[in-house]
Amino acid sequence: MLPWLCVCPLMPTPRQPTRTRLTLIMHRDEARKPTNTGRLAAECLANSEVLVRGHEDQPSAAWLAPPGTRPLLLFPADDAIALDRLPATPQPTTLVVPDGTWRQAQRVRTRVPGLRDVPCVVLPPGPPTRYRLRSESRPGGLATLEAIARAFAILEGPEVGAMLERVFDAVVERTLWSRGLLAADQVAAGIPALPA
Repeated sequence: MLPWLCVCPLMPTPRQPTRTRLTLIMHRDEARKPTNTGRLAAECLANSEVLVRGHEDQPSAAWLAPPGTRPLLLFPADDAIALDRLPATPQPTTLVVPDGTWRQAQRVRTRVPGLRDVPCVVLPPGPPTRYRLRSESRPGGLATLEAIARAFAILEGPEVGAMLERVFDAVVERTLWSRGLLAADQVAAGIPALPA
């Protein structure tokens, strides 16, 4: 994204406090992509961490849920439970989200020690993705930030989900505008004035 189109002013300052902890496990290839959205979610949420995996000749470090939290892996495994149908618990949740291509995300559970036995959750059916910067390879697939926004709307409330969606929409729309694919009046968050 062009520096003057940066969405940083749209992010909460200070970062949004949440009871739910976000652990983003990003593939090293994803960390270099300018269209990555997962890192933006972590920048918006105070209770978050980003772990990068997939370095050649370096096994992934073991992951441990913070003590006293209920760990959940957001991934549509065969044994996944819908996030909105989980029984309530007094424990805060640690939501682990893989970030990468579908193929890379599939491997997280087996390649990151400590995740094999973490229960998987899925999002309930919802509207199709609004991400128009990359093609989606799977029906119902979402960009990472989009999936996190929907999950946090369930876990933390609609306000947190809406804040993350506003940042997501601004990134998508400003990028499309910069590529000449969207008119300025269609950019909901607006286009900042060109620096003098």
